[in-house]
Amino acid sequence: MSSIKQPRDNHLLAVLPEAEWARIGPHVVQVDMPLGQVVYESGDRLDHVYLPSTAIVSLLYVMEDGASGEIAIVGNEGVVGIALFMGGETTPSRAVVQSAGKAYRLEARILKEEFHRAGPMQRLLLRYTQALITQMAQTAVCNRHHSIDQQLCRWLLLSIDRLPSNELTMTQELIANMLGVRRPGVTEAAMKLQDAGMIRYSYGHIEVLDRPGLEKRVCECYGVVKREFDRLLPDLRAL
Repeated sequence: MSSIKQPRDNHLLAVLPEAEWARIGPHVVQVDMPLGQVVYESGDRLDHVYLPSTAIVSLLYVMEDGASGEIAIVGNEGVVGIALFMGGETTPSRAVVQSAGKAYRLEARILKEEFHRAGPMQRLLLRYTQALITQMAQTAVCNRHHSIDQQLCRWLLLSIDRLPSNELTMTQELIANMLGVRRPGVTEAAMKLQDAGMIRYSYGHIEVLDRPGLEKRVCECYGVVKREFDRLLPDLRAL
């Protein structure tokens, strides 16, 4: 397998010291992640982890009746498959690509070997996991206590934070599935934002036009999650 240059477009890979990258780099492969791709299903054995660069992956819990709700999103700040190094080989959540793009794939065996060296990679992944748990907890609180309008603003801001542009490819039906609400509620919320000049929506495409406006309209949950990621995941080359 041919080695690739150390990526700068996934934050975890970008801050790895040279020694760690020298060990895992030859095993890192860039892959396409099309919209709607199921990265893994609940209960699947995790043979790889994925570190998105331009893709965004949604982590969802699926009920017995097929209803689902998003518990977190992972983009260029993180890694999909934390159960692998947290002591499990499977996970109860489903991972689905919510915004098409690219990611870096790494074999489970390689990641676990590096993690168990108890060096910079381990500390980096544990910090990321703490930030991800914060996002999951805040999402649960937000879905319980805040309006669909506020949830949509939070979801849009978290998404564009993880993309190179302010544009997303996403239908209202998929957004409704992510938020665990009915589609008419998302349609009404999206129309309010569009009428206020904050977004432009056409079928399957959303463009954020007024980020400051969204930030004023969003609930506290977005800020809590952003501050925790900023606090835990600065440049970690000194670790």
